[in-house]
Amino acid sequence: MTEIDLPGHGRIRLREPAAPPAPPAAPAPAPSRVAFAAAHVVADPLGDNAPGAPAAVDWDATLAFRRHLWSLGLGVADAMDTAQRGMGLDWPATRELITRSGAAARACGGRLACGVGTDQLAPGPHTPAAVRAAYEEQLTVVQEAGAQPILMASRALAAAARGPEDYLEVYGALIAGSERPVLLHWLGEMFDPALAGYWGSTDLDAAAATVLELIGAHADRIEGIKVSLLDADREIALRRALPAGVRMYTGDDFHYPELIRGDELGHSHALLGVFDPIAATAAAALRALDEGDLDRYEELFAPTVPLARHLFAAPTFHYKTGVVFLAWLAGHQDHFTMVGGAQSGRSVPHLVELFRLADAAGVLPDPDLAAARMRRLLAVAGVTA
Repeated sequence: MTEIDLPGHGRIRLREPAAPPAPPAAPAPAPSRVAFAAAHVVADPLGDNAPGAPAAVDWDATLAFRRHLWSLGLGVADAMDTAQRGMGLDWPATRELITRSGAAARACGGRLACGVGTDQLAPGPHTPAAVRAAYEEQLTVVQEAGAQPILMASRALAAAARGPEDYLEVYGALIAGSERPVLLHWLGEMFDPALAGYWGSTDLDAAAATVLELIGAHADRIEGIKVSLLDADREIALRRALPAGVRMYTGDDFHYPELIRGDELGHSHALLGVFDPIAATAAAALRALDEGDLDRYEELFAPTVPLARHLFAAPTFHYKTGVVFLAWLAGHQDHFTMVGGAQSGRSVPHLVELFRLADAAGVLPDPDLAAARMRRLLAVAGVTA
């Protein structure tokens, strides 16, 4: 048994994770739910990944992680906030990520959706027309990669819009110009404070009304909407108001088991950052749901919820640090370095608790490796474990 001394917890014995159910011989998406894991990028540890510097990415490790997600039967949502859009991943690196991931998805038949944003715009004020043009540039890149477009919330549009009518006009033009149905993305200000008042109002009921007006006008060109407000009741209410054929994708990393399970009036599909570190468990839980084994579904997901709640604790936008930390502990990459120097986004006590909860959730596939890496991190911080 692997043991480690954790500051604040004393000596703990790491659990030996049960062998996860083997994925199907030819992994396929779960038939009852569409599930995307929003994937992180792996930095080049020898690159100049200082704050404000252009992102230096380890492309081999980044694409290997996407192949891991596809091997489990999950879709990949790429170039999203989990990949540090707006927090270290600049547009040139994002464009290359979309192109490379598109080629990798075609090679293995993996499902891929990619974020379409406006982050190539220089800081400062922009007109709604300029924001639309920036969106259209990125939409072309995503379509050429063969990925499904996700129209991400735009900081530039939040600053430029005079009211709901500007959102309706910009999004309406993008939806009409897309070669395939799009996914919308409503990202709450807890994930990005610059998005306060998105859809033209700080009143979430008014914002939801604008969203529903947009969807109602373009329902045949909208595949679904991802909602990341960390408010289960609000998501359910919006889900029940959607037109037939438009899917709700939960981005609620606090309440995902109940929202995906659903109720007698419907359910949410999944597009979640937390599915990056808990991918194998999530894939197994979704298979249990497909088989009608709700007890097994709950058993698998329940211990991941405390982990998710800590991972996405305020300030929520620093959750990416924990995602990459867990990928390092799990052996998906050889270092704990991030583009933009974002590995400094969480404190050592926060990471210690994340380690403990990841162990309790059974998502550390090699306890010896995880403990050895945790000791190295603590040693650098001046703590002996």
